[in-house]
Amino acid sequence: MAALSVQAAGGDEPRPRDAAPADPIVEKVIAANQRKDWEGAQATLRDALLKDPRNADYHNLYAYAIRMGNQPNLDLVFKHYNEALRIDSKHLGAHEYIGEAYLMVGNVAKAKEHLAALDRLCFFGCDEYSKLKKAVADFEAKK
Repeated sequence: MAALSVQAAGGDEPRPRDAAPADPIVEKVIAANQRKDWEGAQATLRDALLKDPRNADYHNLYAYAIRMGNQPNLDLVFKHYNEALRIDSKHLGAHEYIGEAYLMVGNVAKAKEHLAALDRLCFFGCDEYSKLKKAVADFEAKK
């Protein structure tokens, strides 16, 4: 089954971007994210990654659920965003979210690297670029 590309839509939770057949794991995780059940999303994705470790969407969603949960393990967050990008270097959601994670640790330069990657990937613009650009601008305005 082809992996769905996952991006942020509407709120801050990742959502499937295209009309590909729904992935039941992604649907279950999106529902957990909407309930802010970060631990449930993480558990579902840990199991899914054991079965499909080359799924960039699962790595992206797993890192997101960890990042949004209580006391996120940022080493694990970066590990899984980077794995998503290793598998799919054009994964828009992973670029946006790893940029946000870099802002969490105050690394604006790395966030801007991913913003530049999104600028290259989104020839006519995209939500991921717009959201990360705003996050970087907001971060810099607070400094």
